[in-house]
Amino acid sequence: MAVTLEEAIKRRLQAVPESPGVYMFRDNRSQVIYVGKALRLRDRLRSYFTPGYAPTAQVAELIRKAHDFEFVTTANEVEALVLENNLIKNYRPRYNIRLKDDKNYLYLKLPVTEDFPRVHYSRRVQNDGALYFGPYTSAQSLRSTVKSIRQLLPFRTCSDEIFKQGKVCLDFHIKRCPGPCERRISSEDYKARIHEVALFMEGRSDILVRELQERMESSAGRLDFENAARYRDQLQSIERIADRQRVLTRGRDDQDIVAYARSGNDVFVEVAYVRQSKMVGHDGHALDGAADATEPELLRGFMLQYYSSATHVPRTVILPGPVDEPDLLIGWLSEKRGGPVTLEIPQRGRKRGLVTQLAETAKQELEQLRIQADYDRSRTEPMLAALAQALDLESPPKRIECYDISNIQGDSAVGSMVVFEDGRPRNDHYRHFRIKYTPGPNDFAMLQEVLRRRLERLESAQRREEADIVGDRSFTTRPDLILIDGGKGQLSAALEVMETAGYADIPTFALAKEREEIFAPGRAEPIVQERNSPGMFLVQRVRDEAHRFAITHHRKVRARKALTSPLDSVEGIGPARKRALLRHFGSVQAIREAPVDEIVKLGIPERLASRLKETL
Repeated sequence: MAVTLEEAIKRRLQAVPESPGVYMFRDNRSQVIYVGKALRLRDRLRSYFTPGYAPTAQVAELIRKAHDFEFVTTANEVEALVLENNLIKNYRPRYNIRLKDDKNYLYLKLPVTEDFPRVHYSRRVQNDGALYFGPYTSAQSLRSTVKSIRQLLPFRTCSDEIFKQGKVCLDFHIKRCPGPCERRISSEDYKARIHEVALFMEGRSDILVRELQERMESSAGRLDFENAARYRDQLQSIERIADRQRVLTRGRDDQDIVAYARSGNDVFVEVAYVRQSKMVGHDGHALDGAADATEPELLRGFMLQYYSSATHVPRTVILPGPVDEPDLLIGWLSEKRGGPVTLEIPQRGRKRGLVTQLAETAKQELEQLRIQADYDRSRTEPMLAALAQALDLESPPKRIECYDISNIQGDSAVGSMVVFEDGRPRNDHYRHFRIKYTPGPNDFAMLQEVLRRRLERLESAQRREEADIVGDRSFTTRPDLILIDGGKGQLSAALEVMETAGYADIPTFALAKEREEIFAPGRAEPIVQERNSPGMFLVQRVRDEAHRFAITHHRKVRARKALTSPLDSVEGIGPARKRALLRHFGSVQAIREAPVDEIVKLGIPERLASRLKETL
């Protein structure tokens, strides 16, 4: 007996457990469009399918677009909160509140477990014993901060390869590095320097001042006036910076102040960092998916996204208003901090004035973003509309993917996939492909391999087969238009793969560079646009970007291949033994001519030394 979709959903809802967990809605293309958390999954999911349930227009639209649902149970509500956040970051569902352009922001990394740590930037926080500070949405702001700190507290930023050469560089001579490579500073003193940098990054200038004061007095007591003068100069520099940091609150606890501005569907949140009663910095974040959200929903969504990536959770978070599930958030933040956290909503007085002031800053930032967005939209919308008209598309394409192949007679062959969304490059969705299965110089077959692999990953993601693929937004998002760098031959090869993979409905075209002609399926004559037309400008820009991306990676692959050594092909000869051999003998030719016992003297087993001689 046939079962309707409504009856099937009712049966499935009866089988949903009452336990805590996370649920996901998918649309008719299997794209995740919403992720939610519930203390009782069955009750929460049932509410969506209750007639008349739609507290906001956005929820009503979500229910209309939801084609399927799934859920994951958890041991408790805190686990559900963490899983909800991870899934939102992975899938970036359109109906969830999320940080806009939530790429991997910059962190400052201090590997304090090393003897002479290199202070550098990182886009990921790892459990490796290092100290991380961030995230910073503005790379320029972080680099400027580091530049100022290096003038005050010099440290090394060179790569480990350069450091191992054991020679001081220009940074030492201009007093931006203390010269640990030539042991101009002891390991203990250098680690103390890194500790000072960490204190400065944490906003603990008062602790740093006390430490430097003690060192200055101790040096003066030993009649070491040179070091005493150096500590004095550092103290004066720190105090000048501290004077510029406005005293904000009378408490000594760390605090974050959160405020936001809203205009139409756009929301911008500003966070100010107060450490030891001084403002040490602030950062801004645009939000997506917050159009109809109430203030408690908006603040909860932001805090969940923001503090999951933050390296420091303060003792107090000052908010402009109430937040959804405050007890759950406090428990989660306290666990991350390793100590108690309070959420404070000031109604009057100094702190309320700070929230109001920060909200004004957020309003100004939002206005700047809207001006820029309006400018971008005014440029890109005519391009997309003109392209849709020229290619006879049903609507302007939101997501355009373009493919190119780069190789020299089949050698070091690579493919590129560049992505434009709303007429602008989506750099974090660019992907490279190493050609694996196509031998020899065959551009058509290489293109087919790249497209086949890309579409297979899209298909796997829609079937939810592999977790790493599902988490890669570039491969899980279906393109509205595919462009191929080439002519009729490349287009025919591409269409063959599209049809076989079951994606023949995705509009696919090729752009020949020689005469700037667009080749369309089923048309003998190419589409020719005026060279200065908006649509032509867009496809040329997309095609040129794909070519640049492919050839840049191809050159890197070729360069790495050129640097390979015959030693790399000998099993048992790893990087350490390779370095030892080349350092001792000077060249592969000298190794080839050396007797086996001379090689054995370097600690290489006799059997391996014999095999090395045979291979070379």
